[in-house]
Amino acid sequence: MALLFGFLAWDASGQKPVLNLIPQPSQVDWRQGSFSLSQKTRLYTNLTGEQREHLLVLLKGSALDLPQTKKERKEQTISLLLVKPSDAYPTEESYTLSVTTSKITIAAPTETGLFYGVQSLLQLIRLAETPSVVPAMEISDTPRFAYRGMHLDVSRHFRSKEFVMKQLDAMASYKLNRFHWHLTDGAGWRIEIKKYPLLTDVAAWRPYESWKEWWKGGSKYCSKDDPKAQGGYYTQEDIKEVVAYAAARHITVIPEIEMPGHSEEVLAVYPELSCAEKPYVNSDFCIGNEQTFTFLQDVLTEVMALFPSEYIHIGGDEAGKGGWKTCPKCKARMEAEKLQNVDELQSYLIHRIEVFLNTNGRKLLGWDEIMEGGLAPDATVMSWRGEGGGIAAARSGHRAIMTPGGYCYFDHSQDDPTSEPESIGGYVPLKKVYSYNPVPDSLTTEQKKLILGVQANLWTEYIGTPEYAEYMLYPRLLALAEVAWTPLEQKSWPDFHRRALVAVEDLKERGYHPFDLSKEKGERAVSLQPVEHLAVGKPVTYNTPFSPQYPAGGNQALVNGLRGGWTYGDQRWQGFLEQGMDVTIDLGAVTPIHSISADWMQISGPWVWMPEYVEIETSEDGKTFAPLCRIDNDLSREYDRLIFREFGWKGEVNARYVRYVAHTDKKGGFIFTDEIVIR
Repeated sequence: MALLFGFLAWDASGQKPVLNLIPQPSQVDWRQGSFSLSQKTRLYTNLTGEQREHLLVLLKGSALDLPQTKKERKEQTISLLLVKPSDAYPTEESYTLSVTTSKITIAAPTETGLFYGVQSLLQLIRLAETPSVVPAMEISDTPRFAYRGMHLDVSRHFRSKEFVMKQLDAMASYKLNRFHWHLTDGAGWRIEIKKYPLLTDVAAWRPYESWKEWWKGGSKYCSKDDPKAQGGYYTQEDIKEVVAYAAARHITVIPEIEMPGHSEEVLAVYPELSCAEKPYVNSDFCIGNEQTFTFLQDVLTEVMALFPSEYIHIGGDEAGKGGWKTCPKCKARMEAEKLQNVDELQSYLIHRIEVFLNTNGRKLLGWDEIMEGGLAPDATVMSWRGEGGGIAAARSGHRAIMTPGGYCYFDHSQDDPTSEPESIGGYVPLKKVYSYNPVPDSLTTEQKKLILGVQANLWTEYIGTPEYAEYMLYPRLLALAEVAWTPLEQKSWPDFHRRALVAVEDLKERGYHPFDLSKEKGERAVSLQPVEHLAVGKPVTYNTPFSPQYPAGGNQALVNGLRGGWTYGDQRWQGFLEQGMDVTIDLGAVTPIHSISADWMQISGPWVWMPEYVEIETSEDGKTFAPLCRIDNDLSREYDRLIFREFGWKGEVNARYVRYVAHTDKKGGFIFTDEIVIR
């Protein structure tokens, strides 16, 4: 039967067998025939002692949980072989997988490589077109990047250790090897620190189930004994269990302990570490206070005892820095250290913490804001605000990990956000994740070597259940896994999409809750084709400037015929802040006009609102403008889902110039539009 299967696959259809494997291997050479697992199939390995026991434990309950043979046989054998290093195995994670009609052999120079070969074989068996029949092939495989990561925020919504270990299983299946555990943030402290019990007695609990309720309710904490208490934390024994579970699956766990910002929960229970020395005033540690460093070093000492990782992540992002400007202790520190500004004050903390970590044999990892005021000498940068931080780090000789929000933030919607569950906003579909190349072309050959890899991030402000967390992770995490592992030239979106559809069903069978890729709606329909109208390509005068953060197509963005998609970050929506939008379009000649309109969006999470009202005017000479209409916004700021509204006019007028003015609410925030359509 095995030979017949191979014959049919090659000769009757003229096509190669289907390879349902994620990530796509570096090299696959197809052979004739196939191998069929049967009751006669035996497992052989040359591993001994603890290595052998570790492997056999991991194989329990899988298709490779087979009777063992002490000698390698020629027929019906699956052999797992540790071999000597050679050029055939470029890294410690490399492996080869050989399938013939009589046997299967996985070989690697390390346990890690052998483990990844096993993961490939398990997928091939599990997803075979004919049950337990694997087409004959030779796979030579090695990862593109050494760092292949997934980040999970458990501060906003706490997740059990069992949930974490379940995701580690999925990570291992797809050859991801770094788990970035976001353990502390303003919404809750999640790791037991024996020297500071209030962190888990109070700062880990809130009187609201969801982050959103807590945020709107004043962001206060409560005792763990409060009847309304929601939250949780990991004991040090929990941490040890998860770290060991990950290590068995060749995953390194990197803890994140936030500093100096995102520390409201600490300062609520230890207010003496804040500039105000009162709870619920500051969100940043007081850098002028020596007690701050005592606290941080004490915490990191306990953290390092639990996590053997090379890196300790210290956050470093989004520090408000407001309290430092008026704090006598911070001013004194700046004077004593000859620091010019608060950015350099943050840099002082980062440098000092790095020295402490280095002294203890560890390295510092932080978000790209750690570069502000000067980057610590041996720090590694995690670039999230686009690729700029990673590029700057590499150009200055520092290592970087790419995790830009536009490709790697899985808290953004993966399909039509108006019909998807609530999210923080944005639109990051599977195809966009898959399209990402973590190595910018602008870097030199040597600088490119400093890009260690890539990471997916799941922040959980709006992700309140474990099922929803998995829905947002999968299958996008599989696309990220292929970005991280597979050579660029081997990637194929059509083939990956086919494999992802299969993988989604497999994930469901394994007890996960992935997004149903087969029902994907896709991008906003109006963005798929250019729109023709009278203003396309015409000159635009900006009476108020657009935001440099969101220029879209610059001065032609509103008349380039391109409508925006589901997210304001797609380079088509132009953003305006504070002064609103006031533009004048010159049609070049007096023209009959029947309609003038523009679309606007609202999504409250990132403070993107509808205009308070819109005014439209026209003129024949560009000097005297006649008002056509005023449209008032009737959508409340309390509406917290993504929504689009058209603000426009219809009628009959002759004009050369069209002035479109959108006023912002006095409460602040952004307004975004994509095109002013004139017909």
